[in-house]
Amino acid sequence: MNIKGRLKKDKKTKNLTKRLKPGDIALIAHKDLDEIAALSLVEKKVKCVINVEKTISGRYPNQGPSILLDANIPIFETCNKDIFDIVREGDIIEIVDETIFYKGEKIGDCILLDEEKIEELLSIGYANIETELERFIENTLEYAKKEKGLVTGNIPIPKTKTKIKGKHVLVVVRGKDYKRDLEAIRSYINEVKPVLIGVDGGGDALLEFGYTPNIVVGDMDSISDKCLKDAKEIVVHAYPDGRAPGMKRVEDLGLEATIFPAPGTSEDIAFLLAYANGADLIVAVGSHSNMIDFLEKGRFGMSSTFLVRLKVGSKLVDAKGVNKLYQSSFKLKYVIGIAIAALIPIMTITSMHPLMRELMLLFKIRIRMMLGL
Repeated sequence: MNIKGRLKKDKKTKNLTKRLKPGDIALIAHKDLDEIAALSLVEKKVKCVINVEKTISGRYPNQGPSILLDANIPIFETCNKDIFDIVREGDIIEIVDETIFYKGEKIGDCILLDEEKIEELLSIGYANIETELERFIENTLEYAKKEKGLVTGNIPIPKTKTKIKGKHVLVVVRGKDYKRDLEAIRSYINEVKPVLIGVDGGGDALLEFGYTPNIVVGDMDSISDKCLKDAKEIVVHAYPDGRAPGMKRVEDLGLEATIFPAPGTSEDIAFLLAYANGADLIVAVGSHSNMIDFLEKGRFGMSSTFLVRLKVGSKLVDAKGVNKLYQSSFKLKYVIGIAIAALIPIMTITSMHPLMRELMLLFKIRIRMMLGL
């Protein structure tokens, strides 16, 4: 195998995808490549991916590599982490078989993760899932005791400028199948017009579908400047001690924001924000709700999410996977039926025209002459 292309690099895949162009070679340091990161790389149409970490460690069956494989994007692993310092962003590198060349010189070896290798590593992950689940449950319960104040009223929740009371609220998170689910409920959004809350990159997802977020919530590390400027209200998720690194980015853009100090994820505080401000119904798209979701986010428990869902559960409708409930298909027989139905009135009206009657009469005479009648 011989692959040559312009290299783009970043140890945070979500930052790298913002700079990638079709045909680039992506250099990442992403242990257990998750589904969302893989889909982002596929969307950018990269030529191949080089990972200096274990793409599948075997800790759990992460699906990112399988997504790249299905998209025919080769994945290489290398132990040479110095490649990040050796190769400058934008320079050309070449992979010949399992050797990486830069400026004509060998800079490291790599291993191609083919279908057989990926299946082998995933089988280890599936075998390990029970052990990982036990650890996950223990960690969730341990932290639930520490974070129970998140739902018992010990944490002040800001009042939003956007009127939420008595309205539906749609919370969009960049999670599994979020685009398909958002497309599936498009008619609901257009008809009900819920308050739109984007959680970090979920705000950009709303923009992509033609909707402007009423509120964006998050630590501001994976949201575009455009989305921040377009959003009507910004809520920065801060650490429980009040530190809010994301606030600097908002201020640098000359924008104002409300700080919400709280443990847990930005997704959790978006639900709490909607609930505490009187939402009649909260609809979630792309939310994280199971062990694999949280392991892919690099979290070893879901205590805050478990607690928050206990609190807001009576008003929460999770639209995750709704795109799989019903998939309409436009069959050929329906097209033919519509065409015939449309032709009937046209033919009726046309047959009533005097000229058409004369043509039909001539046609009948011609047929009779041909048959000798």
